[in-house]
Amino acid sequence: MKIIARVLLCIVACAGEQAFAQTVFLTRYATDADVKVFAAPYRSDADLVVYKTTYKTDADKTNMGLWYFTQYQSEAQKKICFTQYKQDADLVVFFTDHKADAGWQNRSRMRIMER
Repeated sequence: MKIIARVLLCIVACAGEQAFAQTVFLTRYATDADVKVFAAPYRSDADLVVYKTTYKTDADKTNMGLWYFTQYQSEAQKKICFTQYKQDADLVVFFTDHKADAGWQNRSRMRIMER
């Protein structure tokens, strides 16, 4: 009985870690995407400032803008597609070169990247 309880506890803990999606897969078509994203040229226009990480282990699981772009759709927690126009997007992001700058500027949009 203790083993079953431990297994269930482990499953719940692992599911909790995946509650926020920050490992993303870039789709070609908007119809395949969970979230349509517009990359803003200016930080002031963005809902979220994103820092692209090099390693999957660096991806932020607290939904604060550290994204890892995976090559495999099955590894992704969210599938995104970039739009050409801001008005077509669900989320507006600005990409930064500095990890410390990542984060939400419009917290009302946070739910979009929640799993």
